[in-house]
Amino acid sequence: MSYVLGLDLGTSSIKGLLMNKAGQIVTSKVCGYPLETPKLGYSEQDPKCWLEATKSVLQEMLHEVPDMAEKLEGISFSGQMHSLVLVDGAGEVLRNAILWNDVRTTEQCRKIMTKMGEKVLKITKNIALEGFTLPKILWVQENEPDIWAKAKKFMLPKDYLAYYLTGAIQMDYSDAAGTLLLDIESKNWSEEMMTAFGLSADFMPALISSSGFRGKLLPELQETFGFKQEVKIFGGGADNACAALGAGIVSENIGMASIGTSGVFLSYEKNAEKDYQGKLHLFNHVIENACYSMGVTLAAGDSLNWFKTTFAPELSFDELLKEVDTVVPGSDGLLFTPYIVGERTPHVDSKIRGSFIGIDTHHQLKHFARSVLEGITFSLRDSQKLMEHVAGKNFTKIVSVGGGAKNKAWLQMQADVFNTTVVNLTAEQGPGLGAAMLAALGCNWFDTAEECAAAFVHYKDEYQPIPENVQKYKKVYAIYKDVYNATADLTHRLQTIL
Repeated sequence: MSYVLGLDLGTSSIKGLLMNKAGQIVTSKVCGYPLETPKLGYSEQDPKCWLEATKSVLQEMLHEVPDMAEKLEGISFSGQMHSLVLVDGAGEVLRNAILWNDVRTTEQCRKIMTKMGEKVLKITKNIALEGFTLPKILWVQENEPDIWAKAKKFMLPKDYLAYYLTGAIQMDYSDAAGTLLLDIESKNWSEEMMTAFGLSADFMPALISSSGFRGKLLPELQETFGFKQEVKIFGGGADNACAALGAGIVSENIGMASIGTSGVFLSYEKNAEKDYQGKLHLFNHVIENACYSMGVTLAAGDSLNWFKTTFAPELSFDELLKEVDTVVPGSDGLLFTPYIVGERTPHVDSKIRGSFIGIDTHHQLKHFARSVLEGITFSLRDSQKLMEHVAGKNFTKIVSVGGGAKNKAWLQMQADVFNTTVVNLTAEQGPGLGAAMLAALGCNWFDTAEECAAAFVHYKDEYQPIPENVQKYKKVYAIYKDVYNATADLTHRLQTIL
């Protein structure tokens, strides 16, 4: 049976997922690499470490599954979004990649919005934020002129990996949409944005669809790894878009709630015509001619991790959460806002900070733990409400992935807060599964993304909203929404005296 390989290039590791035509996982391998933080707010990585990790993953897979050398048909990718890789005319890397979570570019974001104003939102469907690629490019222009003078092309991480494998410099639409340089509707690099910031057409990678053919594995690499046949390489996509595909988000009535370090509420969009006025991200999807909208909670799982580390370091997460289902919805009057590192959606505010509201002497650890879970879920509800209000969304199902899908009480909580059926996945493989599915589509195993999802994506448990809990949470959520305005000025003022 033939195989496809999905390579998920994340912030801390690369994961390889080998799949067969039946949608079964044959094997998976992971190899980590370091993150460099040379200054406060800086986050960088040496792109060469991605290549070494990829070699390790491939070698381990070939050792475990020897017939992969004869039966691997195609490879595709998922990658961390926004991160900047600069190369010279010979394709050599000029400096460490500046990653998505690097926040040195606040001044460059201000300049972008001052110079282009509403045109940024009209063209790219997003506003300038530190995570995007264009601000990083401008930072290099302004602060490292010697490096900038040598820069001939830019790429994102998974595209640099694809360049190593094929020798071709390309970028798919879903990742290009996160650069702040793509005209989302026309699916072309924006001449207006390029001209405004001194970028030439030669600097931009060729654009490709996520299941489009990049090229074949270079002959020297085919020989090095011992592949006995040509291996096709396909476009790949941004990690959130690939995660959505891997969760079966292939229609407008299905949403995804992803809780990792940050949190994402994501929805499929038929096109780029929705106007969320910058309150939600809107990007091109890995699914042909589709888009996706996305709201972000900066500290989702991070809030729970902070709480456990600070107040219950001796407990495991299972021990910390084992009694949360004994606490009534609303945590007996205790409310948490997860703004511990600022917030993105719906409040673009780097200075807001979190709160526990309503602390009473009868509150115990279990109340605080449940209130943290509820606060994270309320923050994702903010994004769901924006989609319902602006785009008229009517979700019939929400797929929960990440940390929020690992606890039954939290899954029920999500169903109650979202007032929608919530399901989790039988085998959650996230972006890596989406990448493998793109390779399967590129190899023509399936005619459509829907057919591929039916074969590769399987749901496990289903949680229905409990009517009395839904009504209780509507009242608590109304109070939650008031906390931002009530505390924003206070937390902003507190930071001025730090």
